[in-house]
Amino acid sequence: MIVTFDDSNAVSNSGLILPITLAERLGLRDLFDLHIDLEDRPGRANVGRKAMAIIASILAGGDCVNDTAILESPNAQVILGQIMPAPSTLGVFLRSFETSDIADVERVAALLLKRAWLAGAGPGDEPLTIDVDSTICQVYGNKKEGAYFGYTKVRGYHPHLAAVGKTGDILGIVTREGNANTARGAGEFVTQVINNARAAGATGEITMRFDSGFFSRAVRDAASAGDVRICITTRMSKRLKQVIAAIPEETWTSIPYWLEGGADVAEVKYRAFARDRQDVRLIVRRVKPTPGSQLALFSDYDYHAFIIDRQGETLFLEADHRRHAQIELVIKDLKGGSRWNHVPSRYMNANAVWLALVWLALVWLALVWLVICVTTQPGTVQLHTTWHGATAHNLARCNCTQPGTNRCYCRNCNNHTKASTVLLSDRRTYHSFS
Repeated sequence: MIVTFDDSNAVSNSGLILPITLAERLGLRDLFDLHIDLEDRPGRANVGRKAMAIIASILAGGDCVNDTAILESPNAQVILGQIMPAPSTLGVFLRSFETSDIADVERVAALLLKRAWLAGAGPGDEPLTIDVDSTICQVYGNKKEGAYFGYTKVRGYHPHLAAVGKTGDILGIVTREGNANTARGAGEFVTQVINNARAAGATGEITMRFDSGFFSRAVRDAASAGDVRICITTRMSKRLKQVIAAIPEETWTSIPYWLEGGADVAEVKYRAFARDRQDVRLIVRRVKPTPGSQLALFSDYDYHAFIIDRQGETLFLEADHRRHAQIELVIKDLKGGSRWNHVPSRYMNANAVWLALVWLALVWLALVWLVICVTTQPGTVQLHTTWHGATAHNLARCNCTQPGTNRCYCRNCNNHTKASTVLLSDRRTYHSFS
C-alpha cells in the first residue's frame, strides 16, 4: 500500500512544534553551544544544532541514529527551525565525545532541569523524595565498548539513575560498564544528585531511598554530608539475621496484606556498619510465604529490612520505603518508550552521550506536560496537540480535567499556570492546537 498526500502543507511529526518552541524559550541550543567544546575533533561544529536534532528524533520515536532521517523532509525542517543533519553526520558527532565531555552533557541536562523547576515544575521548599537505582541496558553486539556480562548474566551497560519519587523526573544518570558492581561509584553519584537537586531550586528536606545494592558506608556518608535523610535496604547478613531472630514476638505489628495476618512490621536498634559508634533505626517487615508454595516448605517468614535516619512512625516509614519500587516504572518507561532499549554505537562514550540526551529529552517532555495541561476554565484544556512517536503519543491521551470540575490529574498541576506564564508569554499563538 502506498499513501500519498497532495497538500503541499502536509507534514509529519507536527507534534514537535510545542517542544521545539519550549526549547527555544529555554535556550537549550545555546546551553549546548556554551558548555560543550569538542575542540578540534570531527564533530565539533554546530554542537547545539546536532544535539537538538537527536533529541527531536528521540521525541518523535527514533531509537537509533539512522532514525533521525525521518525529520529530513523540508516541511519537518521548517518545524524544527533548522536544517536536519544527516544520520552519518550525527554519528560522527556522537563519536567525537571523550570521557571528560560526558560530564558537560550531564551539566546541560542539570541546567535545563534547573530552568524547568524555576519555571514552576519543581518542588520548591516542599519535601522531596528521590529514588536511586541501577539497571541493565542490554546490548547484542559483542564488540560494543564497556558492554560486559554482570550479575544478571546479561550483556550490556549498568548505569546509575535517580528520579523524583512523586513525578519520575530524572535527576541524574551515569553510564557504567556492564560488569560494574552496583555500589561502585555510588557515593559520588549520590553527591552529584544532591547537588543537581539543590542547584535546581529544591530547598526543602530531601529523602533518598535505595535498595540493598547501595548499602554501603560511602552512600550513607555522602547523603549525610549533603544533609539528606536516607532509607537503605540492608543486605541479609548473618549478623542481621541474628538481630531479627532476637526480636520479641510481641514487638511485631500486623499491617494490611492480602493474606490474613500475613505481614508484620517491627523496629529495633542496629549498628549498620562495623566502625559506627551509634545505632540507627532498623525497620523489618516479615511476610508469610504463599500457602502451598515451595518457600513455605523451608521458612515461616520472608524478611525485608532497611535502615533509616528519618523521624516518624514506624508503619508510615515502612509503607513509604516500599514506594521505592516506583522507580522501576521510570526504568520501564526509559527502556520501553524512551530509547534506552537500544544503545546505538560501538563506542561507550557515544552511548553515554546518547543516554544523557534521553535524560534531556525526558526533562523537556516534562515541561511539555506542564504546558499541555494548563486549564483556563473548569472542564477545558487550553493547550493540546497530537503526538507522533513511541515517546510522545501518550500525551494525546491526557485527560487533564474531569468534566464539571477543575481537578487536574497530571503531575505538578498546582504549578501549571505559573510555568505557562514564564514559558509561553503569548498563549494566543498556540490556540490552534486546542
